[in-house]
Amino acid sequence: MSAICQVTGRKPGFGNQVSHSHKRTKRRWDPNVQRRHYWLPSEGRRITLTVSSKGIKTIDRKGIEAVVARLRRAGVRV
Repeated sequence: MSAICQVTGRKPGFGNQVSHSHKRTKRRWDPNVQRRHYWLPSEGRRITLTVSSKGIKTIDRKGIEAVVARLRRAGVRV
């Protein structure tokens, strides 16, 4: 599963991990991405979205119908 939120578009951040001796190694910071199932009452079916914790809060605030409509306008297959 890729670490990209379908709602907010959050992706991993990249950078260096710096040890006590100041040796630098590459690392990545993954967003808190989870697979969530939501019920779409207008279609009478469940959809599965890959969303970050911020995306879950956005769905709670705006509603699943509004978020899915925006995703479909943007061309995301839901």
